[in-house]
Amino acid sequence: MNLPSELKYTKDHEWVKIEGDVATVGITDFAQGELGDIVYVEVETLDETLDKEEVFGTVEAVKTVSDLFMPLSGEVVEFNDSLESEPEKVNSDPYGEGWMIKIKISNPEELEELLDDQAYKEVIGA
Repeated sequence: MNLPSELKYTKDHEWVKIEGDVATVGITDFAQGELGDIVYVEVETLDETLDKEEVFGTVEAVKTVSDLFMPLSGEVVEFNDSLESEPEKVNSDPYGEGWMIKIKISNPEELEELLDDQAYKEVIGA
């Protein structure tokens, strides 16, 4: 299982890459593996400001639909439009081309609450 050490993680199986005051968010390799083949990613919160742990979208796999949770409070400033036509990128490249949203971080103190790769491994029992 791939868990890049430079990323941060949440107990809800999202990864977070911090670049200044912008966070790129996607789901982890573990999460996409548990979901199976992803057929649709829906994000209708573009340009909205949401609190940490609010739902920002959903990911639909062949057998299930799962909510996507904000790892940090902030404004959803970008959605990965390529997922509309190629949702399978989340399966094939969850930490690269399969990213989902970018957030303009509104509360930097919340960064302290994110998990590092070792803590996330404990969450998933790896």
